[in-house]
Amino acid sequence: MESQFGLAHVWMQGDFVTRLVAVLLLGMSLASWIVIIIKALDIIKFKQHARAALGFWHSEDFAAGLEKLGADPANPFRQLAIEGREATAHHRQTKSQLHDSLDVSDWVTGCLRNNIDEFTARLQSGLAILASVGSTAPFIGLFGTVWGIYHALIAIGTSGQSTIDKVAGPIGEALIMTALGLAVAIPAVLGYNALVRGNKSILNRLNSFAHDLHAYCVTGARVSVGVEVGKVHPLKKGV
Repeated sequence: MESQFGLAHVWMQGDFVTRLVAVLLLGMSLASWIVIIIKALDIIKFKQHARAALGFWHSEDFAAGLEKLGADPANPFRQLAIEGREATAHHRQTKSQLHDSLDVSDWVTGCLRNNIDEFTARLQSGLAILASVGSTAPFIGLFGTVWGIYHALIAIGTSGQSTIDKVAGPIGEALIMTALGLAVAIPAVLGYNALVRGNKSILNRLNSFAHDLHAYCVTGARVSVGVEVGKVHPLKKGV
């Protein structure tokens, strides 16, 4: 027996506005799940790159270190290493340009920072969709509920029947829209928070790698936080 309180019944009995709200919530749900899945896979891949970057400083030279980082052009650690090498070589080889007035340390710092900023923008792309869905979906669902209750009350008043069995069905169907709004918003909010934490972890590792890379490009040796003064880990120059 077909249920009179299911989603199919709401769709069949709803008007244009009710159906538009339902389609909008469905589209927002699909968009948020696509972003969550794609960005989660990216974070997993970048964490693998971060683990591979730990072996960079145990290489014999710079070229060997790049091989350990892999050949993936989307690897932010590989891009950062190449950027640091090219920035150092460019500053030392070119003459009579504006950046000659900058210290090599400042020049390399700026180049590395620009690279990190570009990666940060790519890493955070799509999060605005989750934030928008999480903040607006409950209100869109509530609008559908209010609209449904309004029409339900009009229909009840027109028929002149206000018994509980006549009221419960239309009101319950209208409240389904609120539930749909929450079902769309909650995964978006949880996914947003999880992705922000994952992005922060990746950026922390990338900044740490950039700190060591800056020290290597400028001095030819790796300097890590917490290492005693005067004790550094040398890496043969490959630039």
